[in-house]
Amino acid sequence: MTHIAPIPPFDEIGAAYVQGLLCLRAGQYQEAESWFGLVLTQDPRHEGAHRNLVRALLARGSFAEVILRAGHALSVLPEDAGLHYALGTALRGIGKAAEAAEMLCRAVALEPGHAAAWLNLGNACVDLDDLVTAETCCRTAIHLNPGFPEALSSLGYLLTVRGHLPEAIEACEAAIAVQSDCIQAHWNLATVALLSGDLRRGFQEYEWRKRHDRFRRDFVDLPGPVWDGGDPEGRTILVQAEQGFGDTIQFARFLPLIVALGGRVVLACDRRVAPLISSMPHVRVVSKGGPLPEYDAWIDQMSLPRAFGCTLGTIPSAGGYLAADPALLRAWRARLPLGRKVGLVWSGNPLHSNDRRRSIPTDCLTRLVEGSGAQFVSLQPEGALPGVMDISDGLTNYAQTAAAIAALDLVITVDTSVAHLAGAMGVPVWIMLPHAPDWRWLLGRDDTPWYRSARLFRQDKPNDWAGVIDRVEAALALKIVPHRVS
Repeated sequence: MTHIAPIPPFDEIGAAYVQGLLCLRAGQYQEAESWFGLVLTQDPRHEGAHRNLVRALLARGSFAEVILRAGHALSVLPEDAGLHYALGTALRGIGKAAEAAEMLCRAVALEPGHAAAWLNLGNACVDLDDLVTAETCCRTAIHLNPGFPEALSSLGYLLTVRGHLPEAIEACEAAIAVQSDCIQAHWNLATVALLSGDLRRGFQEYEWRKRHDRFRRDFVDLPGPVWDGGDPEGRTILVQAEQGFGDTIQFARFLPLIVALGGRVVLACDRRVAPLISSMPHVRVVSKGGPLPEYDAWIDQMSLPRAFGCTLGTIPSAGGYLAADPALLRAWRARLPLGRKVGLVWSGNPLHSNDRRRSIPTDCLTRLVEGSGAQFVSLQPEGALPGVMDISDGLTNYAQTAAAIAALDLVITVDTSVAHLAGAMGVPVWIMLPHAPDWRWLLGRDDTPWYRSARLFRQDKPNDWAGVIDRVEAALALKIVPHRVS
């Protein structure tokens, strides 16, 4: 950080304030904070320093400090819309959506033309699952500022969530027309294109994930050329796994295609999934982050569909491409009880950005477990429910989970890695989906081109897990307890 010499009090406060403004304009936020802080030590009621110190902190994403400083500044400037906007934005940044919405409502009441406040109010409403209000706020922001790429991109996201896909594509394209490198707009366009089934365009746009704040930490540029899908014969292609375990499993289907073209494949992935992928013929697996073998070219795993020009009609190995280890399968068959057995997963990784929408409250599952006549087996990494067999001590990696799944008759799961694992093994799997599903499950169908053995159970409206459980329970009665059918 730049060293700032002390400024004599009072007579040079204006100079310090101007220096702060210049640093703020240049994107030198820490330096700006220092100058504005210096001004406030000499003049605690300097309105411009209060406002711009908060702006600098917000630009750096220092949400806790924004909350502290904005709260203090509002005691000096209680009717300042910009401070309410900053405080609301910071509160949303730490997950306090209801409080954020309250502050942002105050901001737009004080300054109805504050487009950014309208946009962030809409974003807070999304967090609160009030999508109708969110869309109204977002459209208001665009009305106030028609060239607002972030608002156009957010509208694209909202329209995607609400199932209005052609309009969502138009909104994302409009954002990109305004700002060609708008990362969020490209990401949202990728999502809506994939959800609509346009895999070619979707995976092309999906390359922007590597620049997205949410994902870019996963990507490391390796030495050597990036494989672009050209002839791999006689060459070693290093594939880097990315994102979640389900993604590693889902896109492992493309590895044999490289082998079939005469290439050698090395997959660098997490050690917990490595034993499972190692079962694939002619695929060498190494630990991601460890020493890498020699290779001729490399590629990130979720770029493989783009490299192969994948479409809905050319998704490979939908019938299954992974298998359980025979010895592990025998051990699990010996451990599990006789009779019909159903694996159950009701929650995913709590760190997933959409986990609260895709995971099911345990009280919704009671009647499913109690009334089916089957033995339910928890495939959760830890914990179980009353009436559900807990085998978490044996699920030490995905090879063990695969063997346990192979010993079951059916898997019922939310959208998490177990859904992909069961589908990749060709095991019957029923996947319970939120109203706005992940892009890979498409819309309006109860099957998926990714996994032939999967059946999809969708919410008819947001948060309606009871309706999903009703349909799963009815289907389970038909499948496993035939004497229930009149």
